[in-house]
Formats: sequence, C-alpha cells, structure tokens
Amino acid sequence: MNKKTLGGGLALALLVVLAPALALAHGIGGKDAAFVAATKGADILPFVYLGAKHMVTGYDHLLFILGVVFFLYRMKHVALYVTLFSLGHSITLLSGVLGSIHVNPYLVDAVIGLSVAYKAFDNLSGFKTLFGFTPDNRVAVMGFGLVHGFGLATKLQALKLSKDGLIPNMLGFNVGVEIGQLLGLTAILLLMTAWRRTPGFAKQAVAANVLILAAGFLLMEYQLAGYFTGKA
Repeated sequence: MNKKTLGGGLALALLVVLAPALALAHGIGGKDAAFVAATKGADILPFVYLGAKHMVTGYDHLLFILGVVFFLYRMKHVALYVTLFSLGHSITLLSGVLGSIHVNPYLVDAVIGLSVAYKAFDNLSGFKTLFGFTPDNRVAVMGFGLVHGFGLATKLQALKLSKDGLIPNMLGFNVGVEIGQLLGLTAILLLMTAWRRTPGFAKQAVAANVLILAAGFLLMEYQLAGYFTGKA
C-alpha cells in the first residue's frame, strides 16, 4: 500500500468511525437507562463506566474534538484546548443536573451540531476568507464546551435521577466522561499523526473538513426538525 492510498484510508477511517450517528448521538438507553433510573444511593464505579461509554459513543462530541485538534501539532496546544473543552462541559454537566437547570434538548443538540460545523469552517479558513479575521478559538472551544455539557445533562435529566447519592454519582459520571474523552482523543491523535505523514494530507484535509462541516449542519438540521415537529 503506497502512502497516498494509506492517507486516503486513514481519512476514510476517521470519517467512518466519527461520522455522527444522528439518532444515537450521546444518548443513554436500554439497560443503561434502566440502571440509572433504578439506582438508589451512591454507586460511583458504574457511573464512571457509563460516563466513559457515553463519551466514546458520543459521535457529535468526538467530531467536535476532531475539528479542534485537526491542525494542532504540539501537545501543549492539544492539552490547552482539550482542557478548556473539558472545563466547559464539566461545569454545565454538573450544574445542569445538580442545579436542576433545564434546557430544551433539541436546541442544545442543534447548537452542538453547529459547533461541529463552526470548527470545520474555521479549519477551512472560512472566517479569515469571508470576514478578514479569525475568532479566538480558546473562547469558542470553552463556550461550545459549556453547550456540550448541557447536552450531556439533558440526557441524564430525562432519566429522573434519584436524589439519593446524586452528587457522588454525577461526579463519577463526569470522571467517566473525561476518561472516555481521553480514549477518543488518543485514537484521533494516533490516526491524525499517521495521516499527516502522507503526501496527500493537505488536499485530503480540506475534503475531510468539508465533510465534517456538512455533518455538523446535518446534525443541526436533524435536531431543529425534532424541535419544530416534536420528534426526531
């Protein structure tokens, strides 16, 4: 397999693995939902597992992370932006559930879709080309992190969590989310590192970000349709 073919294969792998499964994006259902709804008292380790599983299968979250790190080549920059994102979604996940702050899940998920499109548009130098400036990505990542956290919170709130043991269970869930994010980020960085070494990366990167942009708008449209029709 030559480098060009390898590069195309890596690009396809990234997009297939991280393509947004619209109806399943960061949802909690089946046995997991039944477990959470039935839990009384602190049961931290299972909630850590659920948090990690939730993030690893949260294709919209992972697509956003992919967009954020797409052109970051130094680990200190990756660490900075991922930390800002983590801080944002931790604040709203915990405050949303523990403080009973309710937001419409369709609208939150629509903004999450917008965040995916936003970062891909930024990666394509869209702001620079159309408006002559580039927004501060640190502010954008932190801000969208707050929205992603509300997206996580809405799924938990729908399960009518017991107040008995709620604080330790939510802290455990949040730790699990961070573990899942680290696992997803590691896979992304490994693929990106190999892909960047291929000669066709520059052209493939443009095509990949166009697809990510389209996926973000598709996710946003799907959620808005759910909001206006009452179902998605």
